[in-house]
Amino acid sequence: MTDSNGQQHDEQAENTTYMRRIRSFVLREGRLTKGQQHALDTYWADYGLTYQSQPLQLNEIFGRDAKKVLEIGFGMGKSLVQMAQAAPESDFIGIEVHRPGVGACLSEAVAQQVKNLKVFEHDAVEVLEHSIADNSLDTVQLFFPDPWHKKRHHKRRIVQSDFVQLLRRKLKPGGVFHMATDWQNYAEHMLEVMLAAEGFTNLSADNTYVERPEHRPLTKFEQRGQRLGHGVWDLMFKKES
Repeated sequence: MTDSNGQQHDEQAENTTYMRRIRSFVLREGRLTKGQQHALDTYWADYGLTYQSQPLQLNEIFGRDAKKVLEIGFGMGKSLVQMAQAAPESDFIGIEVHRPGVGACLSEAVAQQVKNLKVFEHDAVEVLEHSIADNSLDTVQLFFPDPWHKKRHHKRRIVQSDFVQLLRRKLKPGGVFHMATDWQNYAEHMLEVMLAAEGFTNLSADNTYVERPEHRPLTKFEQRGQRLGHGVWDLMFKKES
């Protein structure tokens, strides 16, 4: 899941195109633990994917033709590893820019003996634009992205119309974009953007939010929020055929 607390942002991007301004992360420094550095040094060859300007052949990389699930901003990676472990019939791809999180994810994947997982350490928008083929993903997950809660910063939220259409290209017909947030205003923003997006159908029976599906692990953060009475909103939209 993407970090909600970092405050640094590259203001120089304001003068580039819209899609270049919207990024999947807030760049901040993070100190690697010895264990995280060891995981990066030792396990990257097995789990790491390198960003490139041409689409990767995911079936060749995983050695099979299986459902492909991509998560944007997996944080420390524990829930991503848990999902991959629970669904060995699917292949999982994680994208995260913060090295400590990538190292922690690799360490957890090895500890849990998860084999159906690969990760990028790169900006998700660039990965999706260039390294992921069109019509290749069954699911895209975006859990707890930076809400940019101040109104003047709402334009920096990753869920915007252009980004959604990028995901539409990458999803297979019938593929699902699954979002979750603990900020009600961002949930409302996501719903507004998705309802206006061409080529998607809301999987909610009442055209709003869905109950948390069992395949999305309940994090410690969520559990604490529930005890404090905080809400969490899940949205799931299917790409039309």
